[in-house]
Amino acid sequence: MMLKNPEDRRARRSRKLLKESLLELMKQKTFADISVRDVTDAADMNRGTFYLHYSGTAELLQSLEEDLLEEIQALVDAHMQETVAVGSVAPVFEPVLDFAVEHRETCAVLFTSSEASGFFQSIQRLVHENGTPLVRAWFSPADPRQTDYLLNFLAWGFIGLLAEWFEKDMALPKAELLAAAQRMAEGASAALFAQEGRGRK
Repeated sequence: MMLKNPEDRRARRSRKLLKESLLELMKQKTFADISVRDVTDAADMNRGTFYLHYSGTAELLQSLEEDLLEEIQALVDAHMQETVAVGSVAPVFEPVLDFAVEHRETCAVLFTSSEASGFFQSIQRLVHENGTPLVRAWFSPADPRQTDYLLNFLAWGFIGLLAEWFEKDMALPKAELLAAAQRMAEGASAALFAQEGRGRK
């Protein structure tokens, strides 16, 4: 059994520290005001080490966002089969919500600085890529544009629900939030495609 390269471990640790330092700084000031020096000072690291891994703060932020999205996608993949089988978004929605709660601080920072990170747009793409095959399987829409509109509507709705829930310090029980989100998603989908079905008659 080969031992992990200590260089790899050191590099991973450096990247993790830089991301954590950036997040802490983003709680205190806008992303545009954060310099590489700010990040390296907060991480107690020299700038040379920073540039071994990232070209600047924008790439660091993008890497942080990509880490989160990869983990969310892995959760979606793990629960997609069950979601298709039961005909409901619940099996995939709950683990994603749990993940968001676990990473609440990071999500809150990215929500408030989405202009810099493009985090909302990334979630929108993720919903679109995973939702399109579900909508096709469940509703067989005649017009693919309807699917695009529905998924964009649901993505922004999910972001809004989550942001509001965090803002209200998660006062609404998780089960109630999940049930409400599920009813909204299924209600919007059923209403839209029932209308489309009537239009085809």
